[in-house]
Amino acid sequence: MVDLTAPKADAADRWPVLLLMGPTATGKTDLALALAERFAVELISVDSAMVYRGLDIGTAKPPPAVLSRHPHALVDIRDPTEPYSAADFRRDALEAMAAARDAGKVPLLVGGTMLYFNVLERGIARMPASDPALRAKLEARLAAEGTAILYGELLEQDPVAATRIHPNNRQRLLRALEVQAASGRPISWWWQQAEAGAPLTRDFRPQHLALLPADRSELHARIERRFDAMLAAGLVDEVRRLWERGDLNPQLPALRAVGYRQVWAHLSGEFDAAEMRQQALVATRGLLRRQLTWLRKHPALELPRWALAPASDAALAGIIQASLNSAEARPIVMER
Repeated sequence: MVDLTAPKADAADRWPVLLLMGPTATGKTDLALALAERFAVELISVDSAMVYRGLDIGTAKPPPAVLSRHPHALVDIRDPTEPYSAADFRRDALEAMAAARDAGKVPLLVGGTMLYFNVLERGIARMPASDPALRAKLEARLAAEGTAILYGELLEQDPVAATRIHPNNRQRLLRALEVQAASGRPISWWWQQAEAGAPLTRDFRPQHLALLPADRSELHARIERRFDAMLAAGLVDEVRRLWERGDLNPQLPALRAVGYRQVWAHLSGEFDAAEMRQQALVATRGLLRRQLTWLRKHPALELPRWALAPASDAALAGIIQASLNSAEARPIVMER
């Protein structure tokens, strides 16, 4: 029998791994910490903003005292000037998971960056490296010609990718056009190569644990309270310190994170504090919608599931234990 406090591989020599996912402000980190108090786990962050040093308040990064007691792999591993791709995440996450396995612990991956979960579970193609000169040309065209023109080109060149990339997602739009121009192959071709790659289930036995909002309007209110708490804790001063470094700009991935780009725009004089707050809340609700859409489409979560009403952390720990002890780990979906 698999025991989460004394884990072992299954009959196919796959090691158990917990994938704790959910939209913003659903309490993923708090639950992960509660589970870490009960089980022998190694925490691994799945958050594209927490990788950056100096982005603390706006990412809801656990404070130093918590990280000291329960270290999180892949937190504070990059300077904001440094890029960090989905491919980088997959490599680093698999290394951290292997280290946890070697230590006899269960990897517990927690976060809300759904792209990272996707590439971890399904694999990723080795796409052409980013070409700064080509990207600069595309960004200049975007500024001069507008999103509609470039999205029209993508629709003509790669209709499959166009159905999966929102016209307003400029970063993904530019990357798709860049890959097409650099490699001569549409980005959807590269996606197909990724899907044919080694899935996570080759070496690990994933247990999906998804947190979903019981009441969308309540979650919106929670998001608003949380952002106001971030402002009270000094988010504007945190971004101002980044601003004063002099080597950062709003085009960097670190500063495109929700909350940070709105505060940066406020410091740039684009709008006042009230509008900054409103823009940040709108962006966060947009992030929430995208996260929920991805979760609804996740193939594992579409299977028969244990759909749970809110339960205590101790009760949930028991349910996780029972699922891992079963012949086939079933996804656990819990309202929060």
